[in-house]
Amino acid sequence: MLTMFDTERKETAPAKSRAVTPELREKVLALLNENLKFMGSPIFRRKKIEQELFNFETVPELPRTRWYQPTRDEGMEKSVGEAPQLMNTQEERLMFYRYNYCKLRLSQLKRKIRASGLTLRRANEVVDWHQKMEHFREYLVRTNLALVLAMAKRTRLGEVDFAEVVSEGNMALLRAVEKFNVDRGFKFSTYACRAILKAFSRTSMKASRYRTRFPVEFEPEMEKSDWQDRRRDAVEEDCIDELKAIVDRNLAELSNIEQTVIRRRFNWKQADESPLTLEEVGRIIGVTKERVRQIQNRALAKIKVVMDDGVLRVRTRPPETAEEAATATEIAKTVETAEAAD
Repeated sequence: MLTMFDTERKETAPAKSRAVTPELREKVLALLNENLKFMGSPIFRRKKIEQELFNFETVPELPRTRWYQPTRDEGMEKSVGEAPQLMNTQEERLMFYRYNYCKLRLSQLKRKIRASGLTLRRANEVVDWHQKMEHFREYLVRTNLALVLAMAKRTRLGEVDFAEVVSEGNMALLRAVEKFNVDRGFKFSTYACRAILKAFSRTSMKASRYRTRFPVEFEPEMEKSDWQDRRRDAVEEDCIDELKAIVDRNLAELSNIEQTVIRRRFNWKQADESPLTLEEVGRIIGVTKERVRQIQNRALAKIKVVMDDGVLRVRTRPPETAEEAATATEIAKTVETAEAAD
């Protein structure tokens, strides 16, 4: 019984006379168009090297990967009874030799087909060697998947999804299998770790550039928002409206002098006129500007108490003393006389 690892395929007389079918020709040409670059080795020039590399009775079974589930919760890992299958140094070298020798034979067949055409025997050899190559490549990848998962857990990238990080690591592992030269004496894990870390770095940089160009949410570090300025303006308008209501309804129990000072200093009813200075208000009520500042500060302190309460409520004003009433009447007359003179 012939298997896919039979290195020699005996053809009967009817097989020699059969032509290559269009389906087989198309399949072979597609296989030969793949990347067939390989890492050569001096041992490939030995006689009977093919028998040495492929001297086994049964096909090496592919390692199981039931344990490899990157998106699974860590608490479920213990429930899986399998563990990753690893290779020793000798087995690793043998598998890489087998893999690259398969690519060598495919390259040789490609040159022969270009030189003298495609025959049925060569077509079958291309299919067989390509199956061998894929088998050993998958064997090498499966035995090193644990390396990708370990590196991904150690190199957590906050802005990149963990599944995407693992996917990039798997692609880097495939490229590392293609480019690893076993004759240099290093272990494959040493070479693959550097390749995987570089892939993680490129993924992080790409994600950072993408988020910079296409932000999907507000980030203070990426753009300046005017929300605080607009909020501050709204609060100021609310405070001004509340101040006007407090003074107009005299909820802060201001005296006539204090009301006159506040109205003249802030002047919100005469929008076309600028507010008066302390000295100008002092000339109107007949006191110094320092006295006007004291009256203003006392009035603002009363207003602040009402504003801190947060509720505009009508209060009953206590009756003024005779002295306060006389002073207020005198100042009011002075204000009216000044306004009439203006």
